[in-house]
Amino acid sequence: MDLYMQAALEEAEIGRAEGGIPIGAVLVHHGKIIGRGHNRRIQNCSPILHGEMDALENAGRLPAQVYRESVLYTTLSPCPMCSGAIVLYGIPRVVIGEHSSFMGEEEWLRSRGVAVEVLQDRSCIRIMSNFIAEFPELWNEDIGV
Repeated sequence: MDLYMQAALEEAEIGRAEGGIPIGAVLVHHGKIIGRGHNRRIQNCSPILHGEMDALENAGRLPAQVYRESVLYTTLSPCPMCSGAIVLYGIPRVVIGEHSSFMGEEEWLRSRGVAVEVLQDRSCIRIMSNFIAEFPELWNEDIGV
């Protein structure tokens, strides 16, 4: 596992330790992590704090050029909301830990010119499958079921 996906997985583990949904993300610009985050929907009673959204929020307000030169690493395939933010800010590449647990808007991202790479990493799969088995009601709430 590369350094950036490892950082995203660490964020997912932090979220799980906080009692939340174990999805993490990092925003990387020229080899440096500029934003880290994890799903905080449960912890903050938030409808929108998915891992990717939290990483973008924690990166802070940035010039458009920075987004256009960045890569977003996420442990799970991004949902429509997070995919919309990726396209809105012109992030050109997304590296996804896994999409076995949830298939997000990967094809839509590709249709909008985003390079999408799926790793199918065993650690990312394991953390999500364990969470879904233990807390199916929280998972269903997170994905809008």
